Parts: sequence; C-alpha cells; structure tokens
Amino acid sequence: MKEQEAPLTLRDIARQAGVSLATVDRVLHNRPGVRPETVRRVKEAVERNAFQPHVAAAELARGRARRFAFVMPSGPNLFMQQIESYLDEMSAWLSARRLAVEMVATDVFDAPVLAATLESLASDFDGVAVVALDHPSVRAAINDLVDGGTKVVTLVSDVPSSRRHHYVGIDNIAAGRTAGALVGRLVGPRAGKIAIVAGSLGLRDHAERIFGFNQVMASEFSQLDLLPVIEGRDQDDRSGHLMMELLSDYPDIVGLYNVGAGTSGVAKALIDSGRASQVVFAGHDVTVMTRKLLLQGVMDAVISQNPGHEARAAVRVLLALARGEPILSEQEKIRIDIVMRDNLP
Repeated sequence: MKEQEAPLTLRDIARQAGVSLATVDRVLHNRPGVRPETVRRVKEAVERNAFQPHVAAAELARGRARRFAFVMPSGPNLFMQQIESYLDEMSAWLSARRLAVEMVATDVFDAPVLAATLESLASDFDGVAVVALDHPSVRAAINDLVDGGTKVVTLVSDVPSSRRHHYVGIDNIAAGRTAGALVGRLVGPRAGKIAIVAGSLGLRDHAERIFGFNQVMASEFSQLDLLPVIEGRDQDDRSGHLMMELLSDYPDIVGLYNVGAGTSGVAKALIDSGRASQVVFAGHDVTVMTRKLLLQGVMDAVISQNPGHEARAAVRVLLALARGEPILSEQEKIRIDIVMRDNLP
C-alpha cells in the first residue's frame, strides 16, 4: 500500500468544488439558499472522494481500528491490478476511518490453495473480500471465517451457496447475454463456429457469463455452432496456445468470446493466424491491453465494469457489515457497460 495521506477534510471538499466552507456545510445539511449548479459540484466532490464527514468523525471518536484483507489472484491480471490500484488511492479515506487494507495474493484457480489462504486469515482480520472459486473447500473456508466472526464479501466472482455476507460485482449472466448479442449481431448472416475461452469454469463469474452467452446463441443465432470451452486459467501463454490450436483445427471460426483475462495471448493467436479481421472478438474489461486491441480493430467490443467502483463498494460494504449498519444496495450496484473503439473512455 502507498504511504498513508492525511484524511480529507471539509476544506478539501470546498476547495475541489470551488466554493466556501459555509456553502459545503449548507449542502451537506440540505439547507436552502444554494444554487442547483453549486449543489451539484459539491455533491460530485463528496461522491468522488467517498467523503462521509460525520461517519469519519464518529469512527475516530470510537477509536476503533479495523483490518480488511483483499484476497486477489496472483499473476498479471490487469483488471485485478486496477482494483488494487484504486484501493491504494483510497488511503486517505481509509485512514480517516482507521481502516487498514492488506492485499493477499494467491492462486484463485487452485481450490486447496485458495481455501488454505482463507483459513490462514482467521481471527486476524475484521473483514475479507475474496475473488472466489466456487468449490466445496473454498465454500467451507468462507463459512468457517463467517462462523468465526469475520465479515466476508465475494468480489467479482461469487460463491452464492456459502454464508458470505454480500457479493460485489456485476450480474454475470446479463454480461454473458450482452456478449452473446454483440457477437451474434456483429457476425451477421454468416454461419460458422464460435470459440469460447474461459479462465476456469470453477469461477462462478466465468460459468455464469458462459451460461448467459449460450442462452442468447441458442435462442437467437442458431446458425452459429459453439465449440467446447477451453480453459486458459487467465494466463496469456496458455490461452494463446489453446486458441492457436482451435484456429488450426477449425478454419470456419467466425466469432470469439474471451470470458476472462489472458486477452493478450488470445489476441496474439488471432493476429499470428492472419484471421484477426475475419473473427468477431468480444471480451471483458477496459485495460491498457483491451484499449490497444480495440483501437487496432483486433477486438470488436468489451463488456466493462468499473474497477474503482468495485474497490470502493467492497470496502464500504465490509465497513457497513463491521459496524452493523445497512448496506446501500443501490449505491453498491455495479453497472455493465459496452465499450467499442468509437466510445473508448
């Protein structure tokens, strides 16, 4: 984590909004006499910084420090690295609430390893956010943490049959259906085969995305044949090798859905095969790599979720659970966005 910064104050919010301290106070207390445009600027500054002055003051007064662990995938997953980066940027917000967030990297594709990592956190943390594999041993480890008094949130990938307290992430079935609609419409009237590359079918988010994708393909694009899913463990080399084999075995592949990471390897296989312009390619998450591939025309569409929102939501949910406060479900709902070359953020 970065060196802790000084907590944000009302003066910081006033400076960012370009107004006086008295104006910020009037907006926060819903007092009249402030122009709508000024109210909007103040509220945007408050939201941008996740600033909660009264909650922060109460937390400091209680003197209660808390520790949260974020169990994240080891390896070069660019989207997960974005979440970690946003958590670093929250250092002032965390400090104001006497919170410490620690990153724990592990192999989330290996159920015994992930379960052992979760077991090692027992009694050391007030809350745990975990990118989880849906497996009996992982489920049991989550339940043991909950039984021991730890608040547990699943992040990006859920384990709904566990006793975890909350899930922070998109509706992955809807995301898969969105990908299916995009691939099917962009392929157009052509017949042919569709390749699907996943990290692991044991990851709930990947399995649900594929389920949604298959639903749309079966009901709306019956002229397209789905190939068996290949599992690249979100690794570039492995995903690229498996994709190259598919392209060699099936010259009539017209569409490709990359469900997780490993995007660089999949794209390299398409480019090296000389078929990048012939295959409709949809994937997930706006990263440095997917941005480049969209601009090059190798990728056609990206199903995006906001990593900053996910980082903030996971911390806010864990804090609410630790305090026994209600979770603001609408605030923590993660939106699905469609990004193409022409609307890159």
